[in-house]
Amino acid sequence: MCFRACIALLLYVSACATSAPSPREPAARDPRLANLQRAATLPWTDGGQCVVEKASQPWSVLVERCFHALDQERVQFRDTMGRCSVASAGAAAVGLGVCVLAAPEIVVGAVIITGVVVVGFAISEALEAYEKRGRPQVRPLPTRPVPEARPVPEARPVAETKPAPQEPQKKRRPKPEPTGENWPPPLPPEPTDKERRRRCEVIPEKHRGGDKAHNDCADWYPPNRYPGMDAVVDGKAFDALQVGVRGLWEIKTDEFDTYNEFVKKQVVADELEEFEEESRIALACGYDFTVGVSTEAHKAALMAALEAAGLRIRVVVTGCKR
Repeated sequence: MCFRACIALLLYVSACATSAPSPREPAARDPRLANLQRAATLPWTDGGQCVVEKASQPWSVLVERCFHALDQERVQFRDTMGRCSVASAGAAAVGLGVCVLAAPEIVVGAVIITGVVVVGFAISEALEAYEKRGRPQVRPLPTRPVPEARPVPEARPVAETKPAPQEPQKKRRPKPEPTGENWPPPLPPEPTDKERRRRCEVIPEKHRGGDKAHNDCADWYPPNRYPGMDAVVDGKAFDALQVGVRGLWEIKTDEFDTYNEFVKKQVVADELEEFEEESRIALACGYDFTVGVSTEAHKAALMAALEAAGLRIRVVVTGCKR
């Protein structure tokens, strides 16, 4: 209750401190479209779904309702104008961020974003819908009146003439039709930028498998940005997305040291195939990829297999116990 009251007071103070809108500004501007365009410049962990749901609300209400979905690891807030000093004392960093971001105009240097902002897929779809809605519709051309039918003059018989003899055409050899072996294989269509952004968006999903020791290690060691959740990228579920960096993790808590030599070789071979696929997906979407294992023996066996296969994947020892 104290936090909400503080935010309401800050929004009232910031609203009073701003100047009235210029009469030159178009009064008919859609506030929902303006909110979507403004939110498209910020990084969102949910692809902008909360923003699209609250876009019809005033910008200050949208910020308060969707601030939890903002990628706060990549955003810094600075109270350059001194408007939010009350928020910084009463509601700490979260209140300061809401106050700065909810202002009618963003002062230069007040919001600092690290890295390149990729427009969330939900916001991108909403903006595309506005763009299609605003295109002028093509009207059909007016039809001209059909002229009145006039009587056709009577046709007179024409003397029959014999056609001139045609020279025999040279027979051409038919070209052989190409067989299936001569056709080049069809190339797969290249993904568009929109499809690539959607594939590379991190979608949190509940940990799979129900292995508590494994899930606790995935949440604690990297540490996981979404505790209790896998990070699904391009349809592949990774065990964790590391806090503060673009890094995906795969965690193994096998009791590797207790296996016999035959089982160890089989486990490493299976893991090598799995890690190669996950590394390819992560690097294609701009993420680092790291494997965490519980013991030094497991790491040594994996590093030897990776070197033999010509693969470069980072492997660390977590020390997590079963």
